Amino acid sequence: MALIALAADKGAPGVTTAATALGAVWPHPVLLAECDPAGGDLAYRLPAADGGVLNPARGLLTLGATARRGLRPEQIHEHTQKIVGGLDVLAGLTHGEQAAGLTWMWGPLGRALAALPGADVLADCGRLGGHPQTAELMSEAELVLLFTRASLDHVAHLRERLHVMPRDPQIAVVVIADPRQYRTAIEEVRRIVTATGRRVAFVSGLAHDPKGAELLRGQWGGRLDRSLVIRTARELAARVVATVRAPEPAV
Repeated sequence: MALIALAADKGAPGVTTAATALGAVWPHPVLLAECDPAGGDLAYRLPAADGGVLNPARGLLTLGATARRGLRPEQIHEHTQKIVGGLDVLAGLTHGEQAAGLTWMWGPLGRALAALPGADVLADCGRLGGHPQTAELMSEAELVLLFTRASLDHVAHLRERLHVMPRDPQIAVVVIADPRQYRTAIEEVRRIVTATGRRVAFVSGLAHDPKGAELLRGQWGGRLDRSLVIRTARELAARVVATVRAPEPAV
């Protein structure tokens, strides 16, 4: 199956919300892996499938403690939990200081996630630049989704990031866009990305929808299903799946 890495440059705008929304509508079995070395908040943000709370100590930290002699894909599910809606998650570190003892892990983790049998993986890598070691994980991905807002400062950071990103894996750009200027914002960012000369798989969007994001924190149901964030997440998920499942070109 496929490893898809999600990240951003300035401020990581909406990456965790986007990863959760994509996981909620993903058309195949999927694991949401919180891979931000700065620490994650899924354990505090989303309820467990039984309505209780997730265990913040079970996840990436416990996986790292048991995998020093080698990390195999089948080990990963021993450290995952289910959140509301039944989505499998690998909870991340609880604070950035824990990453200091796990600098060895990101490359092996990326290889294990990319080889996970029976499920795609959405890896929330948070903000780029602060922890260069995440590049080892992202290099194992089939596709990297770079998130941005349409504001001048965010697009400027995106443009610079595209210049320094390696040629592999392939990259796509996702604009967290105001619904009132949704298509316009995406087209403007697409024009700027094209002008960089950097080839990307696609430029797409996800609605900036605070009310829908709040619904993701509770019981998933009809209101969430009709929200802008979920409706646009479906479009984005279909685009990503079509990209990573694309047949090899004929020789």
